[in-house]
Amino acid sequence: MARACAICGKGTMKGNTISHANNRTKRDFLPNLQKAKITLKGSTKRSLVCTSCLKATKIAN
Repeated sequence: MARACAICGKGTMKGNTISHANNRTKRDFLPNLQKAKITLKGSTKRSLVCTSCLKATKIAN
């Protein structure tokens, strides 16, 4: 299962970690995903949903 929200599609972002000496190394910014029961097309299943979708009540329990 990919690290992406099942509702809005929010996924990982790429960026740099910048040290005190201004050295840059690649890193991933992961979304805050939680397991939730969602209803899609009449069937209930458990999948990963971002917290902004949970807070906005975009899912039907």
